[in-house]
Amino acid sequence: MSSLGLGTETWTRGTDSHEAAAIARAFRDGGGSLFDVAAHAAPLAAKILHREDIVSIASGVNPSAPFGQRVDCSRRNLIAQLDGMLTALGRDHIDLWTVGYWDANTPAFEVADTLEHMVRQGKVRYAGVRGYQGWQLALTHRRDVVAAITPYNLLHRHPETDLFPAAEYLGVGIIAGAPLAQGVLSGRHDLSTLQREHPQRYAQAHGLSSGSEAVVQALKTAAEGLGISMAAAALAWVRHQPGVASVLATPRTAEQCDELLEAQTVTLPRAIVKALDDVTL
Repeated sequence: MSSLGLGTETWTRGTDSHEAAAIARAFRDGGGSLFDVAAHAAPLAAKILHREDIVSIASGVNPSAPFGQRVDCSRRNLIAQLDGMLTALGRDHIDLWTVGYWDANTPAFEVADTLEHMVRQGKVRYAGVRGYQGWQLALTHRRDVVAAITPYNLLHRHPETDLFPAAEYLGVGIIAGAPLAQGVLSGRHDLSTLQREHPQRYAQAHGLSSGSEAVVQALKTAAEGLGISMAAAALAWVRHQPGVASVLATPRTAEQCDELLEAQTVTLPRAIVKALDDVTL
């Protein structure tokens, strides 16, 4: 599995088929192999992905369902969604199958048994979880649960105190999502304007605190000093954090993909890492 994974959330939702194909091509050319396929992007992904590509998908969440019914990690629903994705992708197995959300209405042992059963059947090579806390991972953990996917970036370091220690103890690898905090750490957004014009969206989408502007400014200063983009600096920081096996990024264009691939060759100096720690811890 490559140290950088490619998210497909924007495919067919702002990124058309031609651009998606260009992104996939640039990603492979840069050494990438892990594709995280969103349910709505599966038909397009089936046309673009190669048989040797590593594919990750999530089950248990249906964004189109009525509010309050979107999370269903019951055995019946997980298997139905997995079978549907296999059909849509034209594959006989998924490399990494993850439970998309913690479901308080489904016992953890039922989720764990379902993951294990699908691995035994050969429909899944490895299993994982998404958005779990440490104790939730511990309750669901089995031998074939090898990965935990979680949002993790300079503006969201909470997993370090909970999920990361649990994953290390259980021998589970961390795949970090949202390394750019929905674009905030790319430097493309004017935070003051975003907060003033869309305060609710600003808070909900990014979970930003009163000190976020200082973090963004520190990252900008570091990136300028190194002669790289803010996006590359932010992603490089995540890549080199202890316990992180891979990072999932979702570029909208091939140019953005090239920018993120640049981070694979970047190692932040210790002084810069310490300076970023000073403003984020």
